[in-house]
Amino acid sequence: MTSKSCVGVFSLLLAYCVTAVAQEPARTFQSFIQKQSSELRKNDRPPASLEEWKQERVTLRENLLKAWGGFPETPCDLEPRVLGGFQRDGYRVEKLIFQTRPGVWMTANAYVPDQPGKHSAILHVHGHWAGAKQDPVVQTRCIGCAKLGFFVLCVDAFGAGERGIEKPLGEYHGEMTAATLLPVGLPLSGLQVYENMRAVDYLQRRPEVDPDRIGITGASGGGNQSMYAGAFDERIRCVVPTCSVGTYEAYLSTACCMCEVVPGALRFTEEGNVLGLAADRGLMVTSATKDAFQFSVPEAKKSFARVETIANLFKSATAKHTIIDSGHDYNQPMREAMYGWMTRQLKREGDGSPIPDPIIQPETPETLLCFPGDSRPDDFVTIPRFAAIEAVRLADKRVALTTRAAFEKLQSEKRKALIEVLGSQPKLSPIHLSVEPKTDQASQTLTFDTEPDLRLLAHRDLPEKPGRLAILLDLDGGAEAAFTNELANSLRDGGWAIVTPELRATGRFAHPGDKIGHAPDHNTAEWSLWIGRPLLGQWVHDVRRTLDAIAERDGSLPHDVLITGRGSSGVVALCAAALDQRITRVKTIESLSSFATDHAYRGLRLGLMAPGLLRDVGDIADIAALVAPRPVTINGGTTGAGTTLDRAALQKGFASTKQAFELLDVGSLLVVE
Repeated sequence: MTSKSCVGVFSLLLAYCVTAVAQEPARTFQSFIQKQSSELRKNDRPPASLEEWKQERVTLRENLLKAWGGFPETPCDLEPRVLGGFQRDGYRVEKLIFQTRPGVWMTANAYVPDQPGKHSAILHVHGHWAGAKQDPVVQTRCIGCAKLGFFVLCVDAFGAGERGIEKPLGEYHGEMTAATLLPVGLPLSGLQVYENMRAVDYLQRRPEVDPDRIGITGASGGGNQSMYAGAFDERIRCVVPTCSVGTYEAYLSTACCMCEVVPGALRFTEEGNVLGLAADRGLMVTSATKDAFQFSVPEAKKSFARVETIANLFKSATAKHTIIDSGHDYNQPMREAMYGWMTRQLKREGDGSPIPDPIIQPETPETLLCFPGDSRPDDFVTIPRFAAIEAVRLADKRVALTTRAAFEKLQSEKRKALIEVLGSQPKLSPIHLSVEPKTDQASQTLTFDTEPDLRLLAHRDLPEKPGRLAILLDLDGGAEAAFTNELANSLRDGGWAIVTPELRATGRFAHPGDKIGHAPDHNTAEWSLWIGRPLLGQWVHDVRRTLDAIAERDGSLPHDVLITGRGSSGVVALCAAALDQRITRVKTIESLSSFATDHAYRGLRLGLMAPGLLRDVGDIADIAALVAPRPVTINGGTTGAGTTLDRAALQKGFASTKQAFELLDVGSLLVVE
């Protein structure tokens, strides 16, 4: 190597190292989450006996059901309707809908073989193909199965295909659309499981179907649906997830769709155990050699090793891992492997070897639509509309309080519930505080450990006015911008000392590439959900630790502590004030007024969406009431869709907060303007 080339290589290495150092603070949060995950699962071990596994599976099913928000005790009537159809060589196609929950309709295509008698059936669930059940990739395997004598039901997932917010195909049901479901405690992953179980209900009622011979398959997000529905619904006798199996821990290195997230799953299991629920029912995992890391062959092998251990406990159970040399897909080799496996498991024919594709000619997508053109009803229930209906139902269940004692009792209960919803507050650990003067000599930077392995900072004025401290939160602009903005200067003029904490995964700690779609904190928020600690709860903890750091530095806190936040930061401010009595007053500015919305969220952070917050605690107005009798100021507000509210609408939205303050005889301390 020449000296010139050596210098060039060294320069590249130096540039790489400088970039890595610059990015290290941002990547610290991901490392923190991964360490949390490892700690949660460090004692995992395979079941030693069939009896032990049977006990574990009961607990696992209970935990999954809780994470999904539970399923309706009494299923609604399916009310199936055939809206059209056509005949093809060897099979016919029906365009149909059926009801999964009251008023919620699933669009589907049934591929019915021409042969008489009862058939084995396969539920096909699409992944993130733009055309959903109409996509040629999805159609192809449905047609292949029908020509091989299987009754096929192919459904549109909630929010996709014909079930999007808008009527044209191609809409994505993830990020801030699916986020509307989290506050009501019904994540999209759980809704999909329940809807696919209703699809099995429908299949079992078809006269052409043998109700004891039903399988399920899908790829990518559809593979996840196949895994979960196949694991949970024991009526499904053959389960073939494709290009979807890896490990939960692998999700903490990348992005995934909201439909794949099971909130808090890493607190109680790993993916191999979930797959293990179907280990005795004809499970075949299909992986691609050139897939993304989270679905890669090495990650899939980790989970399949657990599956094999569980399958061996049943002696006669069969489970198989098929590896195809390809990228992320549901291609011909994958289809043919699925045909052979389904034929063996459901028809009890053959040895499970691949069966060649029959002649397949996909339809144009329009041909398969249940609602062609613009004919879908305008009141069709979409994901946000469902979330809004559920929010109204939850609000209607709340009992109006008429006495001070009753409200104070409720306050205590709801604060405990808020802590639980936010993922519980971690044990306090040493903060290892360091203090650096800023160049202006009138302020300083505090650096401290908010938790072990996670170091944060806060800028603050020197404590010349120790009596009044204002905490300014800015999730979007960051601590430095908040420290010098117009609001900070206005508060200083009013006699307040300012502190601006840089909360985890924000500002200079923001993870690179975190934004997906309308969610600026998509990946960090999802990773937090996997470990059962929504970012909202982690941010509240960071506020608490900021106060601890100031108290440690100064020996005590000022007697008057204001916390304020604009936009998404306002929700953090309210939650922090509700749980930390050291905060004496709170002000939100143009912040979210209600989690309930019949539109996708806009202008908000995914990290605010703590599963079950609306269900178990209440809405923004209810959280504000938990601050009483301390002063609360609501300065402007927006809907979940980002629309600015006028004063009358804002006051109407906080009417219940006003009632709470009046019950405590402090009505004047609530200002809504």
